[in-house]
Amino acid sequence: MIYAGVVIFMAFIFISSGATTLSMASGKESPNAALISSIIHRRDGSTMASPALMFLSTAHASESSFASEDTLNTSPQATEKLDVVASVSPITNIIKNIGGDRIELTGLVPEGVNSHTFELVPSDVIKVINADLVIINGLGLESNLEDAALEAQSKYPKLQILKLAENTITPAQWLFDFSFPKEKGDPNPHLWLNVAYAMKFANLTRDKLSEMDPQNAGYYSENTERYISLLKKLDEGILQAVQTVPPQNRKLLTYHDSWAYFATRYNMTVVGAVQPSDFGEPTPRELVRLIDQIKSERIPAIFASEVFPTQVVNQIAKESGAKIVETLSDDVLPGNPEEPRHSYIGMMLENMESMLTPLGGNITSLTDIDPRDTSH
Repeated sequence: MIYAGVVIFMAFIFISSGATTLSMASGKESPNAALISSIIHRRDGSTMASPALMFLSTAHASESSFASEDTLNTSPQATEKLDVVASVSPITNIIKNIGGDRIELTGLVPEGVNSHTFELVPSDVIKVINADLVIINGLGLESNLEDAALEAQSKYPKLQILKLAENTITPAQWLFDFSFPKEKGDPNPHLWLNVAYAMKFANLTRDKLSEMDPQNAGYYSENTERYISLLKKLDEGILQAVQTVPPQNRKLLTYHDSWAYFATRYNMTVVGAVQPSDFGEPTPRELVRLIDQIKSERIPAIFASEVFPTQVVNQIAKESGAKIVETLSDDVLPGNPEEPRHSYIGMMLENMESMLTPLGGNITSLTDIDPRDTSH
């Protein structure tokens, strides 16, 4: 296994180098796209002419003797269970609660990594190629993963792709805002922070799994019914908890602008975002505007981001007098994977405590909700 890992690492170096050269020469193809095309070319059984692909072929041969999950299969349905690849942790966890132990589930985007700019490594691409189903949020959230899935599907049409967000809301319901302005093209993609939309994600997952694996359709339906029941309690609890916040404090100023659909659902207002649309740092002029806004609207708290660490929020808080809250999370599940709270529901519960308490509310309506996964 160590030898195989070294070979894959060497292959990645060669592929990345070759892809960069291709990108510079053509001015069109990205390194990630070249990597995807190279590996998919191998799946088709074509001759591998480049040294990079020869290394990857050797890695494949070495790892296959160990039955590694990264092995390139000639058939994506070689096992009884559906092989499902997902993106960010909250979506992966929602899928887990529906698919349970009847699917092989892999979440590709590591927690704490910016999903908007996440780039796949060779082992990630192989997992996409070998999958029966790739489930993503869509709306531009995980564009590199989406590109990889579409490229794989063009070579292997049996691979199916489910875009949850596009199937949950219509373009008329898209929200454009501070970090996702309309002129940039892509709407705010963070639908799952609205629990009503998370329920739709669960139902869409059930329908797709049942379509592809009809013999387990009853199992998926039972899991979904149980999970939706808990999500309804969460949704109602958040609605009640927000009402305990004084109306003048129901305002969100966040670093990363991910709470638009949450605010619409739960009668709050997103008054601004520190991070501009290029995911960089705000200009001095933008900082002055934010500080003035916080003072004029008497915003009690600024919500920072675990994924986008920055000292800018500290500067804004110091000059405006607002409190900094650093524990709000849109795609990092709390605790360790072994802990009951390491779930989408656990993340939302901790978010409500982090958000509503500093704004003057309480979460009494959420205290009896169990964050544990519900699939059997």
